[in-house]
Amino acid sequence: MHAAPGVTAPPMLARNVVHFVRILRGAGLPMSSAQAADVLEALNLIDLARRDDVRAALAALLTSAPDERGIFDAAFDLFWRDPDWEGKLRALLLPKVKGGLPPPRRNNRLADALAARAAQTQGAHKPQSREEEHELRAHASFSAQEHLRHRDFDTLTADEWRALRHLIRAHRLPLATERTRRLKAASHGTHADLRASARHAVRAGGDWTVWKYRAPVERKPPLVLMLDISGSMSAYSRAVLYFCHALLHSRERLQVFLFGTRLTHATRALRERDPDIALAQIAAQVADWSGGTRIGATLGEFNRRWARRVLGGRATVLMVTDGLDHEASETLDAEMARLARFAHRVVWLNPLLRYGGFTPKARGVQAMLPHVNAHYPVHNLESLEAFGRSLGEAPLAARATPPGRSREGGARWS
Repeated sequence: MHAAPGVTAPPMLARNVVHFVRILRGAGLPMSSAQAADVLEALNLIDLARRDDVRAALAALLTSAPDERGIFDAAFDLFWRDPDWEGKLRALLLPKVKGGLPPPRRNNRLADALAARAAQTQGAHKPQSREEEHELRAHASFSAQEHLRHRDFDTLTADEWRALRHLIRAHRLPLATERTRRLKAASHGTHADLRASARHAVRAGGDWTVWKYRAPVERKPPLVLMLDISGSMSAYSRAVLYFCHALLHSRERLQVFLFGTRLTHATRALRERDPDIALAQIAAQVADWSGGTRIGATLGEFNRRWARRVLGGRATVLMVTDGLDHEASETLDAEMARLARFAHRVVWLNPLLRYGGFTPKARGVQAMLPHVNAHYPVHNLESLEAFGRSLGEAPLAARATPPGRSREGGARWS
C-alpha cells in the first residue's frame, strides 16, 4: 500500500498513531501533538507495506536520544505487530521461571503505559456514574498513598512496593544552593564591573551611561552517598536507590557508592534513564548484595581511593546504614574520623531510628556517632521526604555542626 503525497491518512490509522504516541508519552518519552501530526504526514510519503520503512520513519520523528530507542522498539513491536498486545503485556508482568526459554526483556515504564491505556479502554464501556467513579478513585488513591507513606520499607508486599516505586520516581527535590566566591555578570548587584562598564562606554562613543555589575555565583553543593547493601538493609537500600535515581536525573551533583563486604561505584549505572533497568544493571554488577557488612574496611578503601576525588567543593556525605559492623570498632572509628576530616558534613541515615526506644548499644553505632553531624531515620517514604526537604530548606554551610553534636533529625547520645 502506498499513500500518495497530500492524501489524508485514513481515520483508523490516524487514531492508531495518536494512540501510539500517547503510549510513548506514558512510557516517559517527551511526546507532543506536533509529532503525531508529523508522523501522519510522513506516512503519506512512504510505502506502508514496508514495515522497516514505517519503523524508521516513526523512530526518526519520535525519538531524540539513543536511550529512547529501546523503549520505542519494544512499543512498536507490541503495538503494530501483534494484535494480542494485551496478552503480550500480561506475559511481561509474569514472574521469571528458571529453565526453559528466557522471558522477553521487561520494561516497566512501557508496561505501565500500556496497562493504563488498557484500563481506560475497559473503563469506557462500564455504565457507571462519572461522579461516583471520580469520587471512588479520589478516595482510594488518597488513602493508598497516605498508607504507603507511613509503611516501613521492610514490610511492603509486592504490589505495595511497586506502587511505592512510582511515588519515589515521581518525587523531585530542589536542593538548596550556597554562595561561592566566584562572580558572574549580572544586570544589577553590589559589585560594579568597571572593565565591562568601560568597554560599553567605548562602544557608545565615550558616554558612560550604563553600569555593569557582577554577582556571586550560587551552586548546589555536591552529595556523596554511601549506601549499605547488606542483608539487613536490602529493602531500605532499594528505596534509597530509587530516590537517588530521581536526584541524578534532576541534574544534581551526586556520587553513589555501595558497600557490603566490598566497595562499588554505582553512579554510572544509575544514569540509565529507566530506574528499573538501572537497578537491574547494579544488581548484575554488585556481587555482595544482601551479604555481610564490613563498614570499616570499605570506608578505608573509599578514603584511600575516592575521598580526594569526590569530596571537593564542600561535599556532604550521606551514610545510609544501620551501623551493625561485626569487625573491630577501632578500625571503624579511625576511618569515620578520617572521613569527617575530608567531608564538609557527614549525615547518617539510619533505619533503626524508627524505634522510639533506640539506644546506641552496638559497637559500630557507638564508633560512628561521634563523627556525624546529623542523624535521620530512613525507614519509610515520609522519613525520606522529610530528609529531602531538609536538604532544600537552607544552605548546608549555614547548618553545619561540629562532629558529635547532632541537632537535626535525631537526638545526641552520650
